Amino acid sequence: MAYPASGKPRVPPGFERAFAEFQKLPNVGKATAEDLVRLRVRSLRDLSRREPMTLYRRLCRMDGVRHDPCVMDVFMATVEHARTGSSKPWWKYTAQRKAMLAAAAEGSRRASRSRR
Repeated sequence: MAYPASGKPRVPPGFERAFAEFQKLPNVGKATAEDLVRLRVRSLRDLSRREPMTLYRRLCRMDGVRHDPCVMDVFMATVEHARTGSSKPWWKYTAQRKAMLAAAAEGSRRASRSRR
């Protein structure tokens, strides 16, 4: 997500510390840190309790667009780091994301067939 015309990130009041903390994490730059605080994630501990798919879907709803699926990979890497300290690059989560989405899509197809 691009910054507003001011060129400054949109950091909600009271989230300045979290914004700075998140930028120290692997795979996180200013844009992802901004997304996390806009999603009202307050700390590394708070992040460890979140679900990457939920964060991604909420971000898409907030912005009214479908973000690149790689954003979900970054959220997966970041949440795992918050939970375990793992520092794998975000692209190592791409296959896992694709498998998870395929399984969810198959489950939805089965559910819609059983309702017929």
